[in-house]
Amino acid sequence: MNPAPQRLCGLVLLPGCSMLAVAGVVEALQALNELQEEARYECRLLSEAGGLLVAGGDVLLQTQAFDADADWQALFLIAAEAPLPSPALVQALQSHALRGTVLAGVDGGAALLAAAGLLDGQRATIHWTLADAAMQEHAGVVWSGHVWEIAADGRLLSCAGGTASLDLVLAWAARLHGDRVGQELAQHLGLERARGAGERQRVPITERMGGGSPKLSEALALMEANLSEPLPTEDVARLVGLSRRQLERLFKQHLDALPSRYYLELRLKRAQRLLQQSSQSILQIGLSSGFASGPHFSNAYKSHFGHTPRDERSQRAAAWRQRAPETTDEQP
Repeated sequence: MNPAPQRLCGLVLLPGCSMLAVAGVVEALQALNELQEEARYECRLLSEAGGLLVAGGDVLLQTQAFDADADWQALFLIAAEAPLPSPALVQALQSHALRGTVLAGVDGGAALLAAAGLLDGQRATIHWTLADAAMQEHAGVVWSGHVWEIAADGRLLSCAGGTASLDLVLAWAARLHGDRVGQELAQHLGLERARGAGERQRVPITERMGGGSPKLSEALALMEANLSEPLPTEDVARLVGLSRRQLERLFKQHLDALPSRYYLELRLKRAQRLLQQSSQSILQIGLSSGFASGPHFSNAYKSHFGHTPRDERSQRAAAWRQRAPETTDEQP
């Protein structure tokens, strides 16, 4: 039997990079080696100069110098901020893009790909604290607030910081090796589920509520306080002293969503938490989340999450049974 081909994956680290983001990529790729045999992924920690690198929390990491000529399967650029890349790094990234190397920006790493001109016209994401600056600096990129993004050809990847690196590698692994491997990988890593395409980053409420706009802060507070009996958009606008059109412009500018759509997502995410964590009936959860009937709740839930509330409950029950200790009917 021929040995599985080696796929060389480099983690290009920038000073101050998140240890959690680094660990997420390394752990996921090592676990992937244990779950499939068609390829082996070899991880190397890299920096431009090599040697010791100071990561987040003043942790010292030993790195190798980035060899731009090596046959990299994938390069993960991991940065805590949006640093100005060196001309040599820009040239290396552009060269690898032409070769078809998979390039992934993690945390602030997407800004490096954008600075190299590789994300123009592409969807990408970056840690929410860096999003405003990225939008101004790289207006040609279609920036989203999602946890991760993967281009249609699978060669340009990006994700937010922290554990989002796990979600990104899981999604990438599912594309390469099939959904079953992706699901097994999530279970192997102790995750109840991986965050899917289109899921938004969790922004702290103090930052989410307005981004400097008091009117938007008031509108969001009204929505958060009225999830079980949702207010019409016109009422929200009137109560904060705006026209509907003005309110919609604020939501589009700061949250990239219409008020009605954002409000619906708030209610559905509340319902999801209750389905996963409470013993209330599906109908009770739907009604308490502002849906007029069981079918209305089920249709909206499936449209947003891709499965029904009953499926959500079934997944939770299956996960619980899997974690429960095995029992036996055999007598001693």
